[in-house]
Amino acid sequence: MKDGPATQSYGQLATEVRQAANLYLGADLERWERVAVYLEKRLDTVIALFGAAAAGGVFVPVNPLLKAEQVAHILTDCNVRILVTSPERLELLRPVLAHCRDLRAVVLVGEAQAAPLDGLELLPWAERQQAPAGRPHRVIDQDMAAILYTSGSTGRPKGVVLSHRNLVAGAESVSQYLENTPEDRILSVLPLSFDYGLSQLTTAFRVGACAVLMNYLLPRDVIRAVERERITGLAAVPPLWVQLAQLDWPASVTEHLRYFTNSGGHMPRPTLDALRARLPKTKPYLMYGLTEAFRSTYLPPEEVDSRPDSMGKAIPNAEILVVREDGSPCAPGEPGELVHRGIHVALGYWNDPEKTAERYKPAPGQLAGLAIPELAVWSGDTVKMDEEGFLYFIGRRDEMIKTSGYRVSPSEVEEVAYASGLVKEVAATGVAHPVLGQAVVLVAHAAGADGGTVDRLLAECKQKLPAFMVPAHIEMRAEPLPRNPNGKIDRKRLAAELAGLFES
Repeated sequence: MKDGPATQSYGQLATEVRQAANLYLGADLERWERVAVYLEKRLDTVIALFGAAAAGGVFVPVNPLLKAEQVAHILTDCNVRILVTSPERLELLRPVLAHCRDLRAVVLVGEAQAAPLDGLELLPWAERQQAPAGRPHRVIDQDMAAILYTSGSTGRPKGVVLSHRNLVAGAESVSQYLENTPEDRILSVLPLSFDYGLSQLTTAFRVGACAVLMNYLLPRDVIRAVERERITGLAAVPPLWVQLAQLDWPASVTEHLRYFTNSGGHMPRPTLDALRARLPKTKPYLMYGLTEAFRSTYLPPEEVDSRPDSMGKAIPNAEILVVREDGSPCAPGEPGELVHRGIHVALGYWNDPEKTAERYKPAPGQLAGLAIPELAVWSGDTVKMDEEGFLYFIGRRDEMIKTSGYRVSPSEVEEVAYASGLVKEVAATGVAHPVLGQAVVLVAHAAGADGGTVDRLLAECKQKLPAFMVPAHIEMRAEPLPRNPNGKIDRKRLAAELAGLFES
């Protein structure tokens, strides 16, 4: 593992993980109790996370971009017992920690000191090196190992509970189809609180590859890191790929960058084409996943030319079904809900039986004789499957635009906008309309755009889309579109900003 100039072997990492486990056990961490880690991406973060699992506890990675109130929600929601953070971040949290009723200790990473906190024990991170060896709590593969918080269409983030088996099986499946080896150097760009970001670590761990940690500021920094570290595998989400595709890549990169992967949303065709032109020797893997089941599908690189809009087929050791509302299988080409069954299905949402029951339901088509039904993840995503079993994403049920009696997928509108070449990034959303129910609104970013750009983009939409899909309003912005903490375009924020647009 590499963090800037610091490099650590797996043997050294294992030693430090055991030391962190001893520190937690010395602080009376009980089996399955939660340890939250609120730090930027660094070696200490990785050690702190996996130390919790090694002790028999549960790790909760907290996105370092979150503000104090958001962090407090996570700490309170999953009853965090120990918080690992820096003195500087602790000062930001100080006003809200009194509401975190189950918190008992704070482990401080760094040299700075912190003032005492009522009712909380402050432990220096450096003490782990002298902590007496403790006996880890006994756990088995189906016990919970981590809780990852994911945002939904409404309400506050929900904690998805992952088992040890989920983490290991997921790493095994992904490393299998990516053909990872110990010679790989995987750049960890995405937040470790994001399942796709955590996967870069677990995949590297599974095969003994080198994980290179990075907190990037600008897209160009990513390209520089790929070149400097001779990265062989790079994962990103569509908004970052859109930016990376617009930059020049050193010719030498294609000699060592073996693959790149996309998940967290559909990659626009122009972006994929631009990346492949810049990286002709690099294999593209287009993937689909959801935190509730880790990873679901991937498109083999050899299929990209013939079906670049497909999200592929099921990953190893998973089955993906497309079903109607009554659970019966859809015919080829018929839109339906994606249902994921198999070992990657998580344990549900922490302390939320109602939402768990909505998403985790009996798998379709089970044998009548099964006394205990198998649970599958009903994704809420609308997809279709072709005659050969390849899947195509249509849209999320909670993002589908319902206008004039039609259901419109935002990605269909966005794809036309990207193909026009007039915009750098774009998002389509539905806004309440007194006549249409919802109107299609397109928000786009393009430097130097003017009214003429809007007119040309609207003309392109009218030419390529049926009338009910044509945006009723196009808003051009000089600045990039807002992002959520995982780097995706923040559609909820855009929808909130546009609310009331058509009110008289």
